[in-house]
Amino acid sequence: MLETVTDGGSLLRYANTSVFPTADNSSEFNPDHENNITKPHRCLQILYDDIGRSRVRYWDVMLLVPNVAFLVFLMWKLPSARAKIRLTSSPIFVAFYILVFVVAAVGITRAIVSMTVSTSSAATLIDKVLWEITRFFLLAIELSVIILGLAFGHLESKSSIKRVLAITAVLSLAYSITQGTLEIRFPDKHLSAKDFNIYGHGGRHFWLASSCFFFLVYSLIVILPKTPVRERISLPSKRSFYVYAAILSLLNLVQGLGSALLCANIIEGLCCVDVTTFLYFSVFAPLIYVTFLKGFFGTMSGSQLLALIPRTTL
Repeated sequence: MLETVTDGGSLLRYANTSVFPTADNSSEFNPDHENNITKPHRCLQILYDDIGRSRVRYWDVMLLVPNVAFLVFLMWKLPSARAKIRLTSSPIFVAFYILVFVVAAVGITRAIVSMTVSTSSAATLIDKVLWEITRFFLLAIELSVIILGLAFGHLESKSSIKRVLAITAVLSLAYSITQGTLEIRFPDKHLSAKDFNIYGHGGRHFWLASSCFFFLVYSLIVILPKTPVRERISLPSKRSFYVYAAILSLLNLVQGLGSALLCANIIEGLCCVDVTTFLYFSVFAPLIYVTFLKGFFGTMSGSQLLALIPRTTL
């Protein structure tokens, strides 16, 4: 994201993701370059600075390396994973494994395209679309875990899993389309400058609203076992499920605080969203693997593996 904040004639620039040339219609926003801050904020520099004389940015490499490492790990585990899947025939873990595999591949593709955008004007739109595709799969995994754990944990048939995945796909698609529409068709003028056009995650206000929403959702999940609701519905019994929810709750809290600071034209908020963006787009898929799939491809039996999807009331 690149954001330009004007206050009292001074210009604060901060970015998140990649920097691209803008189209000619950027005349709506004409910053006063004489009043620009001479030394950009360090949380901005790390996002657009190139490595040496190359046109490859540190930010893209930072997002690329963990995704490549995770994809290599998945490829290395693929033979044993396929053997384990044949033995258990668990549609839940097959779905999760495919999703994290695709997320890693899409993340790598997005980073590579971002590294080459300076030589192609069409790559700007492609990069934004790839960001939305990546977000779509990540959100689909999030919602799948929550729905399978809280609502459909007792369902183990392939048809029930397909229904859950269909629901999460529709919800994730709706979110991604909304975010993509705001990003491409109705970009926030504060998230672009005269010389740059950056992927802005749908704008500061959309980012703030979505972060607050997901923070409330995951916080509610964390406290559910301490409420009377546990006497009425079946809740997950595995501690790892609540650790997963707590981590995402904290991530969205920090992201929401950072977005709020950006909405208030406070440049330090960029540091918060930098960290949360990096963690979400590079570490989230491995987190899913460690939390829900590591035991599946380890030494656990089929019945123990299915226990990862909770079915009993605490």
